[in-house]
Amino acid sequence: MTLRSKIALLKLLLFIGFTPLLAEAQDTIALYNGSIPNSIRNKAPVKPPASGMIYSVSQPSLTIFMPEKEKSTGAAVIICPGGSYKVLVYEAEGLRTAKKFQERGIAAFVLKYRLPDDATMPDKKIGPLQDALQAIKIVREHAVQWGLDSNKIGIMGFSAGGHLAATAATHYQNSVIANPQKINLRPDFLILVYPVISMQAGLTHPDSRNNLLGNNPSREITDLFSNELQVNEKTPPTYITHAGDDQLVDTENSIRFYQQLRKNHVPAELHLYPTGGHGFVLHLPPADWLDPIFHWMVSSHLIAH
Repeated sequence: MTLRSKIALLKLLLFIGFTPLLAEAQDTIALYNGSIPNSIRNKAPVKPPASGMIYSVSQPSLTIFMPEKEKSTGAAVIICPGGSYKVLVYEAEGLRTAKKFQERGIAAFVLKYRLPDDATMPDKKIGPLQDALQAIKIVREHAVQWGLDSNKIGIMGFSAGGHLAATAATHYQNSVIANPQKINLRPDFLILVYPVISMQAGLTHPDSRNNLLGNNPSREITDLFSNELQVNEKTPPTYITHAGDDQLVDTENSIRFYQQLRKNHVPAELHLYPTGGHGFVLHLPPADWLDPIFHWMVSSHLIAH
């Protein structure tokens, strides 16, 4: 084999080897152009990510997983990883989940939201909500450009990220971000996976509550961020899943939210696994917990078969 042939073969092998990585590469876009609302600059050190976890966020962003055009359903989901409002379980709950939605023809946007911190925010309790609503605003604003149905844009969250997703679905009318175009910020559907819902003592996940609201929140603030108390008839259709043996976030969070959805005649589906513990998506085969979600999306006319 000539030297030229060897070089050509090496280039071909390199291209083949890197093609899957190129196919999975996605764009990451900043949530805000210019200044970030409710932000104190350069007040806290930025901790580098480790083992798929993110420990601080100074520049909130969306990482985009767009399906192939021929597979696209037009639906989109914004994914909020969990982590007690202290860290983001970014890879396992965010990126891995997004790839599965992408494969199913659903555009997925992994939200890297700011973690509440008095050192970086004048009002830490609304920082994550601002980022979640800004994400909905961006996706709906670009729906036509990205080939999406602006009436099929939902939000999904795990654990404390589930609290954030549920907050976005019940507080979307709050004026916490600039929205001069008056873009609709209400998500069209809500998916919750072992979510923190309540901030009430005895029901909440204490670390999530303390990290978001501080150690001694007032009754008014506690009630405001207890999302089971904020459900009304305009809350979007919801899918909830939890494990009955969850020792970290009481399953009663999901049950009470579901009960309030029923009382307000909001279409809802609740799946309770007998075992699995908290964070079951980290060890279960993806099909075990994702296939029921896709089935619900079909039955809710969000995607086709």
